[in-house]
Amino acid sequence: MEHPVHNEKSALRTRLLSERRALPPQAREEAALALAGHAGELAAPGATVAAYVSVGAEPGTRPLLDALLARGVRVLLPVLLPDNDLDWAGYAGPAALAPAGRGLLEPAGERLGPEAVTGADLVLLPGLAVDRRGLRLGRGGGSYDRVLARLGRAGVRPLLAVLLYEHELLASVPAEPHDLPVDVALTPSGLHRLG
Repeated sequence: MEHPVHNEKSALRTRLLSERRALPPQAREEAALALAGHAGELAAPGATVAAYVSVGAEPGTRPLLDALLARGVRVLLPVLLPDNDLDWAGYAGPAALAPAGRGLLEPAGERLGPEAVTGADLVLLPGLAVDRRGLRLGRGGGSYDRVLARLGRAGVRPLLAVLLYEHELLASVPAEPHDLPVDVALTPSGLHRLG
């Protein structure tokens, strides 16, 4: 049986992904630098941030990762496991990233285990859109649903932020009961509190 919310999500994903691919390289670069300019609003020195290395036309995270590191923030990056779950390792700068499957870059350092994310003060989530309630449209891979479930089981609630381009802050996104809201959207123009 076709699920109407699934169809809606999938149509919206297709549209948003093609809009991202249509962004000129210079616009992507400017967006990445603007996101990095908000590092100070995201985390204080000494905080732990679980982040990710952007891929393709995603809002660029590389300058942001370096800006966080320069502020004395501990940055954890995901390592994709064969079952699509995420392990974590510390970020030690661009030179310590190694190519992995699916065009991803992963930290070369010691693996800290999937539970390492439960020690984060802030978790940056990839997404394609978010609405004013904080409901996030992910890419549909499910890796971050597992991360959110793991945080729930551990009884911890770090700040959840999704990184987006300006036009991906929508009035509403199709949601299912298990979709957990995020607290903040970070776009090139700054932090937007949600919910």
